[in-house]
Amino acid sequence: GAGKTTLVNAIARLLPIRGGSLWLEATEVTHTIARDMCERGVAIIPEGRKLFSGMSVEENLEMGCYRAGARRFRAETLDRVYGLFPMLRERRKQAAGTLSGGQQQMVAIGRALMARPRLLLIDEPSLGLSPKIVEEVFDVIRAIHAEGVSVLLIEQNAARALALAERAYVMEGGRIVSEGKPAELRSQPHIREAYLGLDEGRS
Repeated sequence: GAGKTTLVNAIARLLPIRGGSLWLEATEVTHTIARDMCERGVAIIPEGRKLFSGMSVEENLEMGCYRAGARRFRAETLDRVYGLFPMLRERRKQAAGTLSGGQQQMVAIGRALMARPRLLLIDEPSLGLSPKIVEEVFDVIRAIHAEGVSVLLIEQNAARALALAERAYVMEGGRIVSEGKPAELRSQPHIREAYLGLDEGRS
């Protein structure tokens, strides 16, 4: 209920912006429609993955490169996705709905990468996944960012998010209540107790 998913959906223009303004690379995009945000290089990995469960893994991936700018690089980007997630190549003909939660999250990430984004919006990637799979997913997010893709990560696991982020924002009740470099946030007593589970009285 902090407003994290609402924020990411508003940035993707899946929800209306009722106040303030939205800027992308020095251009105001407050009233831009979702399709045009895709054309500007914004892709989203939604909470809960939202795959087409009856379609194959590869069909789901191909849904990510429907725009002309990405479609030209279909084969190249597909190889890149399969390089990040070799298991998906093995299961490319399998229905996405029959995969495990972790495998479905890999498909959702791969589908977004097929759009060749410059900005990747990721909503709660660790939700419902085992710790081992979460570690693999976060390693991939780190690798994607290292390749030059900007990432806005929405994540309720504060400790894991702070370990990955270059800059972090804390939301409560739909408002940003704290922001800064991860080390700065870790040093704040409220953040340490409320989000990192560290009792200041016993630390």
